Amino acid sequence: MGLLAKIFTWWDGATVGTHLFSALNGEKVGEDHQGNTYFRSKPKKGQKERRWVLYKGANDASRVPSEWHGWLHHSYDAIPESHLPPPRIWEKDYVPNLTGTTAAYRPAGALERGGVRAAATGDYEAWTPEA
Repeated sequence: MGLLAKIFTWWDGATVGTHLFSALNGEKVGEDHQGNTYFRSKPKKGQKERRWVLYKGANDASRVPSEWHGWLHHSYDAIPESHLPPPRIWEKDYVPNLTGTTAAYRPAGALERGGVRAAATGDYEAWTPEA
């Protein structure tokens, strides 16, 4: 990513200002399997601890795993790596939210897929108030 894009765009990752703020005011806590980096504020007397995440790639809150979500929202104080259960065999890998992209699900009959739907089979009878 170019330097100008890094300075002025926030939706495609953290800006230079955010990285600078995190380096000066934050303490790196950990990283998840997607490469997102988690920070907490350096301890200051009389202030509540702040916690935040710097996404690797596009800023999408659905990319925060559940164990880190609980930590970000102060549900528990321990770092998630310290008490994670082993992954289950039935757990699926993360899939990003594709809504609004060209890869989003489009059912048959959607305008984006040509707007042609299956013909009615005749087994439907519309309701009328007289019946």
